[in-house]
Amino acid sequence: MSSLLDFLPNLPVSQWMTQLIEWLTVNLSFIFDNLKNFGTQLMEGTTALLQYIPPLVFIILIVLIAYWVTDRRFGLAFFSGVGLMYIHNQGLWNNMLNTLTLIIAASIISIVIGIPLGITMAKSSLVEKILQPALDFMQTMPAFVYLIPAVSFFGTGMVPGVFASVIFALPPIVRFTNLGIRQVPEDLVEAADAFGSTGWQKLVKVELPNAKSTIMAGTNQTVLLALSMVVTASMIGAPGLGTDVLTALQRGNVGSGFVSGFALVIMAIIIDRILQSVNKDTNK
Repeated sequence: MSSLLDFLPNLPVSQWMTQLIEWLTVNLSFIFDNLKNFGTQLMEGTTALLQYIPPLVFIILIVLIAYWVTDRRFGLAFFSGVGLMYIHNQGLWNNMLNTLTLIIAASIISIVIGIPLGITMAKSSLVEKILQPALDFMQTMPAFVYLIPAVSFFGTGMVPGVFASVIFALPPIVRFTNLGIRQVPEDLVEAADAFGSTGWQKLVKVELPNAKSTIMAGTNQTVLLALSMVVTASMIGAPGLGTDVLTALQRGNVGSGFVSGFALVIMAIIIDRILQSVNKDTNK
């Protein structure tokens, strides 16, 4: 038995999206090409700078940072040293540095875009209503879908990997910034207004300092989401530990896959614990 829905025409959503991506690729190719060239040079330079640091010196620096931010406790420092030595021992050092470059680039871009967007959302309910569906879309859309426009715009390599990672990692920092500013006590805001503070002074001296803990939590989530995109980004040519995992998957090499997977877990734990410790320090 046919229903009314059976008589409705099929919407050509696939055709519309294809035409949109093709139009953007053709008409904005000069922007995408320049961004790719600039981004490639910048990230290759970052990786080269990291590779210039001797592994032992790099490990010692991370151990000292972990020791310092955890109030001179040895737990994280010891784990960081052992974990990084494991990565070097398995011949994954250069790939780890490529992965670190991708995480740094995606995280910085997400934070630079996300915090102003979060502030704008906190200041305007209309902007919040407009951006909330977009953020929901970015968080719920499968990450693999982001690879399609990334490849169309930038080809393959590190830059499209960063592009896809930014889309996936951006929502938390926007949401947490918005939440943190909205949770600033009303009496503090009213006191700032009573003393004649401008909007900028109120933001910089009252709202952001009181929201920094929440914003740092969003930063932590953003960095970890960027790290979680490493394997996905490797499917479009982004170098790093994700390439090792992908190669192991394609060849059915379980051992090699776990070796690279452990390296990613070690990186995630070190980054997460350091950021959490920094966040605790800012609350003191």
